[in-house]
Amino acid sequence: QVRLVESGGGLVQPGGSLRLSCAASGFTFNNSTMMWHRQRPGKEREFVALITAGGVFKNYARAVKGRFTMSRDDTKNTVYLQMYRLRPEDTAVYFCNGGKYWGQGTQVTVSS
Repeated sequence: QVRLVESGGGLVQPGGSLRLSCAASGFTFNNSTMMWHRQRPGKEREFVALITAGGVFKNYARAVKGRFTMSRDDTKNTVYLQMYRLRPEDTAVYFCNGGKYWGQGTQVTVSS
């Protein structure tokens, strides 16, 4: 059974930081490109970041480039999204994605 379980969301003040985690199981994680997406209130789901197998290549949405960093630990079947200098417009449900599989999402709220 494939599972992607996100964690690490919460409430943070503008300018703050959070680190999201996504633990994967049930598929060949080490060979998979993994992504983060988000869905902001009233908006469609959008791409945030990706990392290829082995962490060779990373790509980021323009809105988060320079503030977010995606990484992976293949020994733990886990990907991370380190978010710095958070803004209110980063408020969203963040989803982990690998191939056709999606997690349930974790809420990030940036507010004072």
